[in-house]
Amino acid sequence: MTMSTTTEPTHAAPLLDLQTLVVSVRRRRRLWSSLALLGLLIGAAVAVLLPPPPAAVAKVLVAHQQDQPNDPGTLIRTDVALLQTTRIAEQALKALKSSEKPEDFMKDYAGTGLTNNLLQIDVTGTGDAQAVARAKALADAFVADHVRRIREAAEAESKTLLDQRDRLREELDQVNKAIGNGTPESGPKASANTESLFARRAELTARITDFGQRAAEARVGTPQLIAGTQVVDAPRAVRHSLAKAAATDAAIGLVLGLVLGLAVAAVGAVVADRPVLRRDIAANLGASVITELPRRSAGRLQRRGTRGARERLTASLARSVRGSAEPVSLLELGCAPAAALIALDLAAALAAEGPVSVVDGLPGLRLTHHRRRPAELTVVGGDAPAAPGGERRFGVGSVSPGTAWTDLQYLGTRTVLVVRAGHGSTAWLHTVARQLAEQRITVLGVVLIDPDPRDRTDGTLWDGPRTAPRGQNERPAREDSTRGRQTERPPAWAAHVPDSDQEAR
Repeated sequence: MTMSTTTEPTHAAPLLDLQTLVVSVRRRRRLWSSLALLGLLIGAAVAVLLPPPPAAVAKVLVAHQQDQPNDPGTLIRTDVALLQTTRIAEQALKALKSSEKPEDFMKDYAGTGLTNNLLQIDVTGTGDAQAVARAKALADAFVADHVRRIREAAEAESKTLLDQRDRLREELDQVNKAIGNGTPESGPKASANTESLFARRAELTARITDFGQRAAEARVGTPQLIAGTQVVDAPRAVRHSLAKAAATDAAIGLVLGLVLGLAVAAVGAVVADRPVLRRDIAANLGASVITELPRRSAGRLQRRGTRGARERLTASLARSVRGSAEPVSLLELGCAPAAALIALDLAAALAAEGPVSVVDGLPGLRLTHHRRRPAELTVVGGDAPAAPGGERRFGVGSVSPGTAWTDLQYLGTRTVLVVRAGHGSTAWLHTVARQLAEQRITVLGVVLIDPDPRDRTDGTLWDGPRTAPRGQNERPAREDSTRGRQTERPPAWAAHVPDSDQEAR
């Protein structure tokens, strides 16, 4: 008979957890704060070490023949483009009696349309006097060129109107001649012809008068445009404030550095994939977080709270060591100094009841040379003989990369993991959980070092095993009262183990 099994649907993890990203970026505040400060310093240094060159400014009022109240600025933009031409630059250089190329001179000035009829000219030079002279030459050259173009346009329009008037006069002379040379005839046909000639003469006379008036108006309007185009703000040197420039550049550098730092921190947090929330650390290690300790305490109240948390942790670990028939160990990940202090506090608590020895498996034998090590504390290596009757022993080791996993059993078959938040990657936390399960080491819980103060997630595994997979002396899984089925679920890291590996085990 074939039996089918139905697996529970698994919820896929989100591609990007915003809460984890925000916490990771906040924990890297040293990085983006340093980059923001660096940007501020660089901006201030640029303002001091690279001051702007001497500059001058002039403003020109430009009158246009096609001025309209609703002009969107097309005419003034045309004037700005004309200012950036070699013809204007060459005329200004001739006034300055300079041998500089117009193409090079055009790089030292720029025009800006402030309104539809107001043009601002900004010029730089080697000194204030040269910048002012250049601005004056450019303003005069632009005004002269604009006036010349107005006059040429007016002359061209007037000439066209006068030529049209002269052509109509010739035609009028022919009509008058036809009327004067006419022979007296009678009849309706002759009368109609005469009337058409007189009508044509009246029309030509009116058009000739109109063209003459328009030509005169074209000439009359030109002086108004010429008078309206003038330099309204004489060229003057621009005074630069070093303090203002430094403050502006520093603010710009601060913003750019802050944005760059936040971007680098966010990308680094996503790429590194290092859990920082107690919820994620507990799920990846398959063990609940039993307590938390800050990495360092700044204020008096914080030191007092940290001292109370350390005392409670020490009392809890001491009870675990006293009530366990198996050796207990502390295994650190990214926080060897904190694990050493916890071990020394535990040894001091146990020393009041009898002799205590600590198996030191930390890199560099930290406990042996630790400044807070009590004189009566015995520190031994992992190959030391078993403790005599009455002496309590616990081990201290590490599960950082490069750990000899088979040696962890000699430190203790029941362990408490001391993990620094944001240190180990998700893959490495899975590796630690799998290796401890392979070595049949029971994980009693996780002590989280340097947690995020704003972390509100739950570090207790409610719907999973209370600890990581246990050894031979572990408590049996709860049996269902009716069918005897196990109710424990696999830890989080088991979802990443290939099926072939699970079947092999």
